[in-house]
Formats: sequence, C-alpha cells, structure tokens
Amino acid sequence: MSIHQHVDELDGLPVFAFPPATAGTAALPEPGAVAWRLAVDPYDDSEEETFTELWQRFTETVELSGVRALVLGQWGEAYEESSSMVVDAVVAAKDRLTSLRAVFLGDLVMEEAEISWIQQSDVTPLLTAFPGLRSLSVRGSDGLAFPPVRHEALRELRFESGGLPAAVVRGICESDFPALESLTLWLGVPDYGGDYEVSDLAAVLAGARFPALRRLGLQNSAIQDEIATAVAAAPVVAGLETLDLSMGTLTDSGAEALLGGQPLTHLRRFDLDHHYLTDAMVQRVRQALEPSGVEVVADERGDEDVDDGTVWRYAAVTE
Repeated sequence: MSIHQHVDELDGLPVFAFPPATAGTAALPEPGAVAWRLAVDPYDDSEEETFTELWQRFTETVELSGVRALVLGQWGEAYEESSSMVVDAVVAAKDRLTSLRAVFLGDLVMEEAEISWIQQSDVTPLLTAFPGLRSLSVRGSDGLAFPPVRHEALRELRFESGGLPAAVVRGICESDFPALESLTLWLGVPDYGGDYEVSDLAAVLAGARFPALRRLGLQNSAIQDEIATAVAAAPVVAGLETLDLSMGTLTDSGAEALLGGQPLTHLRRFDLDHHYLTDAMVQRVRQALEPSGVEVVADERGDEDVDDGTVWRYAAVTE
C-alpha cells in the first residue's frame, strides 16, 4: 500500500492549499476557517518559488493570529532536504501564530516521494514553541528525532512511517503528555529504519505515562505478533476505547495471545485490517468480541509470498 492522497482535513477543518503567487489572493478564506496547506513543487519549471519564499508570502498575506491548523507538504526535494527548515520557519513565527492548534508535517504522497525517502528532523521544537498545540502528525522518519518532552495540551500524536527508529519510539513513549487521547505509531520494518523492539514500547504499555489515552495504534509492524503478545497483558489496554493493531504481519499466534489475555470486551473498536489470520481465527475474534458491542475490523488480508518453502509476510507501508 502506498499513500496517494494528500490530507484533506485536520483538526476538523478542511484543507485549503495556499495558492501560488501567480494565482492572486482575492478569494482566500478566513484564517481560522481552514487548515492551510503550504507546499512547493521543485520539479515544476513554472513554479520558481522556494518554500522559504512561499512561507514569507503566506505570513505577509494571511493574518497569522487566526490560523488554527497547518499542513506542510513538499518543501523542496524532500528526499534530500531536511524538514528542519520548515520546523524552524514555523517556530520563528510562534509569537504571531497564537491560535495554532494542529500541525501535519510531511504531507507528501508517493508521486512526490516514497514515505521512506522523506527527510525529517527533530520535531519536538514544535511542541516546545506551541504550548496550546492539540495535534501533531508527522509523515516520514529518515533523520527523525524525538527526545522525550512534556506538553500539557497535546491530545493527538501521529507518526506515519515505513520504519520508526528505536530512539524515536522510546522518546515518544517516555514523554509526558497528560492530555494525550490518541497515539498512532506506524512502526514499520528494519529495512527502512525500524530497528525498535517491543521493549521500546514499555513506557506506553505500562499505562501510567498517558493517563487520558483512549486510542492506541501500534500499526504497520513486522513484529506484530510480538506486539500483540505484549498488548495482551499491557495495563494501558484497560483504559482504551480503540485498539488498532492493523497494517502489520499479525498471524494466528498473535491473535491467540490477544484472545487469551486480558478482556477486550470494553473496547468500542478493535482494528486488525491487513492481517495474516486464518478465516477460522477471524471468526473466533468476532465471536469473542462482537456480542459485547465491539466493532471488529478484520476484512483485509495481506498478500503472502512463498519462496522455497519460506512464507514472506509484509507490513502495509514500508518503502
């Protein structure tokens, strides 16, 4: 699976692409009515504006005090240029972006750059600069850094990647986010930087680190069975409404551990899509949970390859 569509909504606001200089600004929406998308196309000869120039024009055109959400797309040749320039630009405007509540950093689709190519950076300055931020989403993990940080207001944290580095996973899980309600990690595979182990998730699985957490997604992993086994006994599950273990290589072994572990009947939604379960196991999961009102999502099965007797299973998003 590859990402082919740009983000179309952020923090409940429709995304509006800030127009190129040649388009004019007569029909711009109110600053707080949309999530502003800023991106350049370095391969379009007719568009000579750099991201720095685009950002400057945006800050001179739109009343920044009313801006609630930013979607930051291609800032150049994203497989060569780090997102640090974008992070620095947004942070530099913190005294004017007084209403900023949501940021999506790295809104690139496959036609612009594979997810594993996107050059990220330390994104925690966005949290430090904006104490009122409620939502932070990041796509891509090459060069990504996330040292442990505390933030009082953050409600949603999302990382989409083909491989999250172990240091990043630990930094996220060891941060202090007392208001965090939703955490989504596309953990990925070793070939694309995902050198984490289940032990790196220990702080979040223990349950006390994020007391308000209601949705947990530990997704897109090459070790989904090991994660499922850890989740089966993890204290964090008792407080969840949604548990998402989709997009990975989950087999009957992991599902068996989940069914034999702590009760899951309090969940509202249990997502296992893109799994490698047998039909009989899917039926067992449904029979165990659906009578209690749990929405079980397990319709999509991943594709297996068999080579000389070896079965190869794949996470949904890697390269």
